[in-house]
Amino acid sequence: MRTYRLERVASTVREVVSEAIQRRLNDPRIVPMTSVTRVEVSGDLMYAKVHVSVMGTPGEQRRTLGGLERSTRYIQSLLAKRLTTRHCPRLRFVLDPSIQRAMETNRIIDEAMAEYDRAEHAEEGTAEAESPAEPGEPE
Repeated sequence: MRTYRLERVASTVREVVSEAIQRRLNDPRIVPMTSVTRVEVSGDLMYAKVHVSVMGTPGEQRRTLGGLERSTRYIQSLLAKRLTTRHCPRLRFVLDPSIQRAMETNRIIDEAMAEYDRAEHAEEGTAEAESPAEPGEPE
């Protein structure tokens, strides 16, 4: 039962923070392609670590985290209205590079596959050029 409550609070935190990032925060430091990937809530429900993914340069990621940290009180006030708990968890934002790493991995795989296809086509062209003509076929 305890884990169910933690999951429910984490889910609410994720919904509120996501909605705030997408619709309510008007901070130019926050990159529009920012998403909440997961939320970890402490066992006493006093703290919530919000993992965010920011599609942008390292500088944009740092600025976005700074903008989110500056908006923490406002986001917590929105969260307090949605939660039925006695205390509202204190939010802490951390960068989650997993989505960016996955995109980079996919890019590397795509490049490797393209290189493999180019090499395979080059070998086919070389093999056709080297094969002798069949008897009766013009050379």
